[in-house]
Amino acid sequence: MPVHEPTTFHFGRKRLRVSLKSKFALFLLIVCVTLAAPSVNAQQKGQYMPGQFGLNAGIMPDPGFTYTDMNINYSADRFNDRNGNAATVTGNYNVWAVENQLLYVPKFKFLGGNYMAGAIVTLANGNLTVPTYGVSGGGAGLADTWIQPFTVGWHTKRADVFIGDAIIVPTGRYRPGASDNIGSGYVGNHLITGTTLYLTKNHGTSANLFTDWEAHGKKNGTDFTPGQAFTIEWGVGQVLPLKKDMSRLLQVGGVGYDQWQVSQNKGPAAATVSTALGMYSVHSAGLQANFIAPPKGLNVFFKYYWEYKAYSHSLGNTVSFGFNWTLRDPKPSKP
Repeated sequence: MPVHEPTTFHFGRKRLRVSLKSKFALFLLIVCVTLAAPSVNAQQKGQYMPGQFGLNAGIMPDPGFTYTDMNINYSADRFNDRNGNAATVTGNYNVWAVENQLLYVPKFKFLGGNYMAGAIVTLANGNLTVPTYGVSGGGAGLADTWIQPFTVGWHTKRADVFIGDAIIVPTGRYRPGASDNIGSGYVGNHLITGTTLYLTKNHGTSANLFTDWEAHGKKNGTDFTPGQAFTIEWGVGQVLPLKKDMSRLLQVGGVGYDQWQVSQNKGPAAATVSTALGMYSVHSAGLQANFIAPPKGLNVFFKYYWEYKAYSHSLGNTVSFGFNWTLRDPKPSKP
């Protein structure tokens, strides 16, 4: 679950509602979601939790150490079936995640760009309730850990781009059939990219795209392997100087995310689950605002997303907020 909100800005280089066709299919749905509901990485959701990128998606931090605190909440009281229709069974799904990320960018160049490595330690608290069926589960604690050993980014006159690879290690509590799981119970590999395209010469207006292709291992203690997923996060933003020397900036824009399951689940129960549920997807749009202080290496951000369409997936809202701070090496000159 990566976060790369930039602390610099290159400004010109100066109730779960489920509607399925049968009670048997509904029963399968509730069982599948309940087994992983308290986890940030639920069965009918990708392992990567959307809502973390948006504006400045391709900008890597300056050389030095960067710490990011991201608080992200996903809540839903509706579930859509494979046709995108709402359900008749009421319930609620809610999860909070607090991500602590540390990144390091050395001063040397690698493949003509900047190399970066980092990790994210996440604490999560989630719950699922479906009163009609007496379903209730929840848990809190250490979630899975994101390890990002390899990222390379390039900066040009009109674009910033990076490509990287990360692994999610199942450090969160997971037992098959438990109602208090926090982790996904499986290893995930994530191939990620980020692009920020500057639409104006002074870099004030930008278009942004982040992608994550995730492949999954077998769930611990089971013969079930979740299908692969693909996520994009996008944003279009504008910078507004708050001071003439560009030492204080406000950035606002529109953002969104889309996530699809792109391969079938595997295992003895996979065919039955896939027949009942189908492959999931979810789509959202939202707003983002950043306060950026380049001389301080500080960025404070807030994002809100509303999901407007989903298939075999919950339909809800995502809020994320926090800050990041870069201890630059070498220290920056005056603006």
